[in-house]
Amino acid sequence: MAGVIQMTVRRSPLSSLLTRLRDRSPGLAASLLGGAVAAGLGLGSLAVLVMVLWISSPYPDSGPGGALHVAAALWLLAHGAELVRTDTLSGVPAPVGVTPLLLLALPVWLVHRAARDAVEGDEEEAAGAVSGRTAWAGVVVGYLAVGAAVAVYAAGGVLRPDWVWTGVWVPLVVAGAAGAGVWTAYGRPRDAVDEVLILMPAGARRLCVGAQARARLDAAARAAGAGVAVLLGGGALLLAASLVWHGGAARASFLQLTEGLSGQFAVLLLCLVLMPNAAVWGAAYALGPGFSLGAGHVVGPLSSSPASLLPPFPLLAAVPDAGAGTPVNWAAGVVPVVAGVTVGWFVGRAGSAEGDGDGAVWSRGRTAGVASAAGVLCAGGAAGLAAMAGGALGVGALAGFGPMWWQVGAAALAWGVGVGVPVAVGVRGWRCRGVEREARVGKRRAGAAGEEGRRRWALRRKESEGTPGEGVEEAVYREDAGSLEPYDFLPVEPEPGGSWPGDSWPGDSWPGDDSAREARWAALREAPGRGDGPEPL
Repeated sequence: MAGVIQMTVRRSPLSSLLTRLRDRSPGLAASLLGGAVAAGLGLGSLAVLVMVLWISSPYPDSGPGGALHVAAALWLLAHGAELVRTDTLSGVPAPVGVTPLLLLALPVWLVHRAARDAVEGDEEEAAGAVSGRTAWAGVVVGYLAVGAAVAVYAAGGVLRPDWVWTGVWVPLVVAGAAGAGVWTAYGRPRDAVDEVLILMPAGARRLCVGAQARARLDAAARAAGAGVAVLLGGGALLLAASLVWHGGAARASFLQLTEGLSGQFAVLLLCLVLMPNAAVWGAAYALGPGFSLGAGHVVGPLSSSPASLLPPFPLLAAVPDAGAGTPVNWAAGVVPVVAGVTVGWFVGRAGSAEGDGDGAVWSRGRTAGVASAAGVLCAGGAAGLAAMAGGALGVGALAGFGPMWWQVGAAALAWGVGVGVPVAVGVRGWRCRGVEREARVGKRRAGAAGEEGRRRWALRRKESEGTPGEGVEEAVYREDAGSLEPYDFLPVEPEPGGSWPGDSWPGDSWPGDDSAREARWAALREAPGRGDGPEPL
């Protein structure tokens, strides 16, 4: 029995090590499994949809293997990877680079949810044994392992992945979404943001780090987000209005593409997933640069020159007709104006005393600076969306399809700063008018009180340095009643045996003549506006 106990004691370090490894491995394994499951859910959703369309199609041109290859290629396209189409009429491979933004939301949400659940599950089951970095790495590795297998499988189909785009965008999207999920699981701490901001140069870091700088940065970010939302909403309204205006052409193109019910459903589904892209195109049109429908064919509010041989598609039927712009087209400029006003309103409200800023009223210069920063962030968001909403759909004329991101960013910057800064300063001044009025009144009162205090101090100093006697008593009586005590300016009692400089008081000395002293205090008591003061001892 003693030997068994001794062996157990000797093996205790190894047992503790195995226990720690066993406690950590479920969290890491759960993260890897969560990433793989997230990838499988996204791939499975697209595979089911493609298989349903293939089964219901009356003229399938490939077997189930071809449908699965298409599903795998669409899954990679949803992550921003560019595809290459090999079955072209000319035999030259053509790129497919337009990513449906609605499809992009699916993998982003799945990865975000997997990373958040991995961290929350570790905290509940293992009391935080696995760190957020481990959960993030597990989800990313598990997801990319499935993604690599999907890319290899899709390479044997008609739509093949471009390896450069696939190797860059798929890991980038997965890492970003997983990082956002871990950050959300920890309650969105600002320390993580500060760790990134501290890597900036010293001059720029001072503008972003600190309590007041953080409040200004938050206000600029909220204003920029509101401005981007207004741009997208305005673009969607322009798209809807144009579809209604060109309703006949859109309906004809919809019926021209296919005759079967399954084909019409597929076209309708494709239009739905491309709606966010079309809204971004509408925002680019409203901003001024417009969008390109092929080399040398730009559509904008001032002029429109679409290509003559565009493929029949309902969303392309909403493109304005060729020719110079009319007042109806120019009216689209209301959208960036409203976006700029929104940016200015949010910043001006945050800079006022009643806003959501750092609790203090911002100066006009600071308000203008925050509005400018919000305009820069809004321009960056608009440029990023424009870059993701466009791409290549072929070679030659279709090599450039959609808005140019740098033109959209420059136009959004001009509208955001040009409209947002004056609106922000105006809103801040309007909301702070009462506070500034009270501040001016308080300043005048403080100045008057300070002047009165200085006058009284000068009077006291002058009289204390002068000759005591009637001048001192007259100075006391000239003050308003209640403002000075009766003996504010009475001379200090001299040393015993001493004498007053200048004219002497009645009597030989202060302590000597009691009758003269009583006469002086009787005169002070009978003075108008003065109460009876206590007789000094």
